[in-house]
Amino acid sequence: MIERSPALPRLLLTRRLPDPLMRQLEAAFAVWTNADDRTLPTADLIAAAARHAAEVLIVMAMDRLDAAVIAALPDSVRIIATYSVGHDHIDLAAARARGIAVLSTPDVLSDAVADMAMLLLLGAARRAREGAALIDARAWTGWSPTQLIGRDVTGGRLGILGMGRIGRAIARRARHGFGMAVHYRNRSRLPPDLEDRAVFHEDMRSFLAISDFLVLAAPATTETRRVLNADAIAALPDGAVVVNVARGSLVDDAALIAALRSGRIAAAGLDVFDNEPALAPDYLAIPTAFLQPHQGSSTIETRMRMGALLLDGIAAVLAGRDAPNRLA
Repeated sequence: MIERSPALPRLLLTRRLPDPLMRQLEAAFAVWTNADDRTLPTADLIAAAARHAAEVLIVMAMDRLDAAVIAALPDSVRIIATYSVGHDHIDLAAARARGIAVLSTPDVLSDAVADMAMLLLLGAARRAREGAALIDARAWTGWSPTQLIGRDVTGGRLGILGMGRIGRAIARRARHGFGMAVHYRNRSRLPPDLEDRAVFHEDMRSFLAISDFLVLAAPATTETRRVLNADAIAALPDGAVVVNVARGSLVDDAALIAALRSGRIAAAGLDVFDNEPALAPDYLAIPTAFLQPHQGSSTIETRMRMGALLLDGIAAVLAGRDAPNRLA
């Protein structure tokens, strides 16, 4: 623990953040930091919050703060700030009932995650994992007209499930960078200025039927859980490419693995997984699965913007002001 003046608010941090951000936190708070670079067990989180009379918790998307955990937090806790845009890991109603403010990091990571979506789209469509493995194994014998034939991304039909900030950032890159025809499925249709000529589909099956390339960018909810299942995969064009930058819970792993093995799905680019880091091991044996370890927001610029947004929100709540990134 790094002690500061008793007048400083007491903050619990469940994972160490980039060094420049740590210096800012340590100047503004009395900070207790989880010394291990691993997810803090909830019992340890509750105990540490009580032991250090924490007023502010900065948590990660992997920290599960359900109603039972929130009920067990000490009365000192005034703010839960999640270092993520997603907040399905926090029971907002339980926090609201206890008068605990919840903050997140909307918008500031949209571009970084959209960049990752395009990396996954290209890596999967152009069989980058297989190409890298060929080089690494020193097994490449030279150019061949039939070697690792993939899919054209440029000019393709892209379906985006979830047209929030991240989905729209992906759409801009796809349309203006790669000339893709963008279609989307959302809870409601966007106004024309946000739609930017993307085609809205009220019907899920019509949306899936045109998605030669499908990107999942929707929040994790009861409605989106296992939305990419065997029935949805059957509705996609033969040889479609699937990308997930949302949450692992959107994908039925068994169904996607079977479709990749059969070739029904040509390739998948995945940055998020159910039960991560314990991803379904069968993905590792499928060459057409282009995998990344939840790196969507992993640029120093984005991580610093996320921290700045939380710091501003925390300062506002502690001062009794409104915070634009407050969820509860």
